[in-house]
Amino acid sequence: MGIFTLIIGSLLVNNMVLSKFLGICAFLGVSKKIETAKGMGAAVTFVMGVASLISYVVYNFILKPLNLEYMYTIAFILVIAALVQFIEMFLKKTMPDLYKALGIYLPLITTNCAILGVVIINMNENYNLFQALISGVASGLGWMLSIIILAGLRERMEANDKMPEAIKGLPASLITAGLMSIAFLGFSGLV
Repeated sequence: MGIFTLIIGSLLVNNMVLSKFLGICAFLGVSKKIETAKGMGAAVTFVMGVASLISYVVYNFILKPLNLEYMYTIAFILVIAALVQFIEMFLKKTMPDLYKALGIYLPLITTNCAILGVVIINMNENYNLFQALISGVASGLGWMLSIIILAGLRERMEANDKMPEAIKGLPASLITAGLMSIAFLGFSGLV
């Protein structure tokens, strides 16, 4: 598989949120403001990329040689949890405002099924180390693209005083996310 195909496939065609429906909790919870969405998207992209690298090494150089392949889920979750702890400490020290804005959703990256999904997809597709890294980063950028688009739309909807009361807030966000998912289906013929 070509690198460009892998990037487009991970970013648009097989978007973790809008095609595979993984990572919805943080997607809906942190998409109220564009700045917060950017910060969360960057954190998820970083964790996806690094988790893809480390998980590849753990699976191929530790679990396989020891015939412990069945332990991959636990191993991958431990890798992701350690990375999230690192990011949480880094943000707390360097960007306290972003750390406070992300709130409970930052530690929830540990249980973000999109990250675990990318790592497992990389393993199931037998990607090499470089392909796993590209897949992880491109999937993270796809997740980031989705949350930033939704945050921009949500900010505009909040400013709209003509929206019916019955669909303000989460109902409007869910409808918008559904329409975004349909729009992203248009990319399905690219790869």
